Amino acid sequence: MDLRWALAPVVGGGAEVVPVRADGSAAGEIRRERDLVAAVASRPEVSRWIWRSTAEVYPRLLAAGVRVERCYDMECAEVLLLGHEGRLGEPRSVAAAWARLTGAPVPPDPPLRPADPNEQSSLFEVEAEPVPLPTLLAVYADQLTRHSRSQYPDRLRLLTASESSGMLIAAEMDRAGLPWSAEVHRALLTELLGERFGGTGEPRRLTELADQVSAAFGRRVRPDLPADVLKAFKQAGYLLRSTRRWELETIDHPAVAPLIEYKKLYRIYTANGWTWLHDWVHDGRFRPGFVPGGTVSGRWVTNGGGGLQIPKVIRRAVVADPGWRLVVADASQLEPRVLAAISRDPGLMAVSGDAADLYKAVSDTAFSGDRAAAKLAVLGAIYGQTSGDGLQNLAALRKRFPRAVQYVDDAARAGEEGRLVRTWLGRTCPPSGSQLDAQMVEDQIVEEPQVDERQARARGRFTRNFVVQGSAADWALLMMAALRQSIAGLEAELVFFQHDEVIVHCPAGEAEQVATAIQAAGDLAGELTFGRTPTRFPFSTAIVESYSDAK
Repeated sequence: MDLRWALAPVVGGGAEVVPVRADGSAAGEIRRERDLVAAVASRPEVSRWIWRSTAEVYPRLLAAGVRVERCYDMECAEVLLLGHEGRLGEPRSVAAAWARLTGAPVPPDPPLRPADPNEQSSLFEVEAEPVPLPTLLAVYADQLTRHSRSQYPDRLRLLTASESSGMLIAAEMDRAGLPWSAEVHRALLTELLGERFGGTGEPRRLTELADQVSAAFGRRVRPDLPADVLKAFKQAGYLLRSTRRWELETIDHPAVAPLIEYKKLYRIYTANGWTWLHDWVHDGRFRPGFVPGGTVSGRWVTNGGGGLQIPKVIRRAVVADPGWRLVVADASQLEPRVLAAISRDPGLMAVSGDAADLYKAVSDTAFSGDRAAAKLAVLGAIYGQTSGDGLQNLAALRKRFPRAVQYVDDAARAGEEGRLVRTWLGRTCPPSGSQLDAQMVEDQIVEEPQVDERQARARGRFTRNFVVQGSAADWALLMMAALRQSIAGLEAELVFFQHDEVIVHCPAGEAEQVATAIQAAGDLAGELTFGRTPTRFPFSTAIVESYSDAK
């Protein structure tokens, strides 16, 4: 039985609570509780809490050792509903939703507080005025109605529930933290960069490489300043457009090798060096502040610390506690499998079944065993590679898997024409001409003849990938929600997630059970998201003591 209660924090640390009927109306008298945590902890029978924002409430509960099974995050729901209505980018707060409902002026969303790596709770705190519980219930009832009016109500309801679950998971992961050995990290930095000098000087290895670069040019050059490097190469007779590695490797000059090495180490020094370690790792844990649905496609981002860009070499510092293990699981070739499921292409679904290597299965079917060509063709269809060998490979793919290619072609055409495009569960791309649309189009623009045509093609490239990447994000949410439920009775903790990878920290004796639970969660998510199809979503899983040993 889905027993729902609504909760609204009030000034002073208390809360208003009330049971809620299926239509969103109050099923009893509103009760004023002096303590928000006690209000939740004293009602373990509640199966779903309805509140304005998980980020506002749940960290306080977790700090007191109180976990909830399910919630309905009204701000998450409002974002999804606004997107479905072609209004993505409008204020998402309950106050804004109430204003739209009553015809009052719509207030802007309150600003998010910047992340403070030294204060875990600040990763989630939002400055906002309390919302009276009757107002919250009125907005909730309206959201239920808007869900029922959507194109596929059951799908959008499922997406809203999984997005709300994602908010719970994010808070729990930041509470647990990713195990991190400061001792290993410091040793690694000394190994790579050499000892540190006093003051603001760079470590020894960077200083040596900078001297080698300058010696190669015959004058002092700052390798950390691209303009200075480009000027030095120009004076040496090499006209470069950038200092990217692939461009540097096209020329024969003694500065190239030390410059490439400097750039690689400098990135580590600035992004994950001693200062980063001091700011972001505390009590053996890294807490980046996960933000579910931080991009328009539904992918997660982090609130700081570069949590989703941990360099491979730095992963050596991600070490399980003594007697514990890291279960690291990667969904294999996720986006092509998602394309098979959403396009309902019978051929692609068939090869996405039991095959561990989808690209090999595609190559055996349509490319005479040429796996590289098959991979280029599949990724070209998803990302819009339609020139050179990509065009020829795409033609072969279209012949063998016509419905799959047509699906992304239709999404691209809809984007070019300015129409809304949705993921399988109903997450919607920004409307044409909106501020969010302008940003995503700018990211896709390449050199093309006319401005209008260039913008249309850029939007088409985005929407072509959006239907696949966004549907993969939908699947990942449900996978995480299923995994969270399946390990609820264990000591195991979800500690990391990015796109198609998940890490669980658990006692060594639970590791095999967790690995099995991850695959089961992926299978269940596939069925819940896309229905019963031949497509399978296998994981590549490793049980390790250090993250660096997983790949």
